[in-house]
Amino acid sequence: MQSGNRNLDKAQGSGAKRTEETGRTGIDRLDAKILREIQREGRVPYRRVAGRLGVSTTTVSARVSNLMGRKVVRGFSADIDFQKVGYEITAVTEILVSKGKLLEMEREIARLPGVCAVYDVTGEIDGIVVAKFRDREELSRFTKGLMAMPFVDRANTHVVLTTVREDFRLPL
Repeated sequence: MQSGNRNLDKAQGSGAKRTEETGRTGIDRLDAKILREIQREGRVPYRRVAGRLGVSTTTVSARVSNLMGRKVVRGFSADIDFQKVGYEITAVTEILVSKGKLLEMEREIARLPGVCAVYDVTGEIDGIVVAKFRDREELSRFTKGLMAMPFVDRANTHVVLTTVREDFRLPL
């Protein structure tokens, strides 16, 4: 289903000033609808998204390109059950960093194999690392490697026993 109004499609393209922005995010309602569609199914054809939203395929394509250019959409990936491909252990590690080297350490940690997320946090610790490992030996090497890093004062690792929910897709 294509929009019959070409001027409407042009106004909804990526170059037009948006009047229906949602909060401070800089995305409008159409962007949010497109994001919901591609978040639900990353491989959905733009033609199908356009049909569902009542706009042209060109509009959807331009909007997605714009969102990618602005790094709102950072890429497309499959939702993989990592346990089924051999990553048996998930660990959440709290780190305490000395001498103002937090950002430097976090960047270094983020490059390590198995690391899924690195967060700056408030409270008594400086950062949290979420990582996945195939076995205890990988986890052991990772943990010992963290402790050997200069400026890492403490690393407190929690092994996840049961994953109740792990899904970073949020409602838009």
